Amino acid sequence: MNRARGTDAVTIETGTVRLCADVTFPGGEIQGVVLFAHGSGSSRLSPRNRGVAGVLVRHGLVTVLLDLLTEEEEKLDRFTREYRFDIPLLAERLVSATDWVLEYPPLEDLPIGFFGASTGAAAALIAAAERPQYVAAVVSRGGRPDLAGAALPGVQAPTLLIVGGHDTEVIALNRAAAAQMTCETELSIVPGATHLFEEPGTLDQVCELAVDWFRRHLRPTS
Repeated sequence: MNRARGTDAVTIETGTVRLCADVTFPGGEIQGVVLFAHGSGSSRLSPRNRGVAGVLVRHGLVTVLLDLLTEEEEKLDRFTREYRFDIPLLAERLVSATDWVLEYPPLEDLPIGFFGASTGAAAALIAAAERPQYVAAVVSRGGRPDLAGAALPGVQAPTLLIVGGHDTEVIALNRAAAAQMTCETELSIVPGATHLFEEPGTLDQVCELAVDWFRRHLRPTS
């Protein structure tokens, strides 16, 4: 399908709350759509996620940057941190966002991918396990897939786990999670990177890995 380049600011109803999201179209031929699940203390305005999203858009993918928490919840979470580790809540809202994509006319026929960061990666894996017929690929950046727990064996979407080479504890957690997964799973370690991939060039490597994974696994059905 084709759609003019641009961004739609939308709201997604999930349960009793409305979530804000930015849907960006690349213009020209579209290969798929990628929903972003942000991590601890982050939002759809995260510079790192927006940087990755910009690269995906340039490679023909629609991106959906959404807030999994409301503005009020985010304000409270800054002090209590009670929401950022509520993985079932984050996953439930990502599932609702996925269902919204399936019914949003410009996106309804596109294969779906998830890009999860930090705790958002666990939410992405749980949501992928709950919507296996629609989610075709998952990428985790500095994620905590271990927090997906019992959902890990149920993930069918090919999953790429990207971790910084200096993030040793998270590398171990990713390896343990990958051992529980039965789908195609790949662990990619970016040399010299810490948890947030703030070192020069490391986020560029994340973008290259994510583009390759999504372009390989998100195949339009029509």
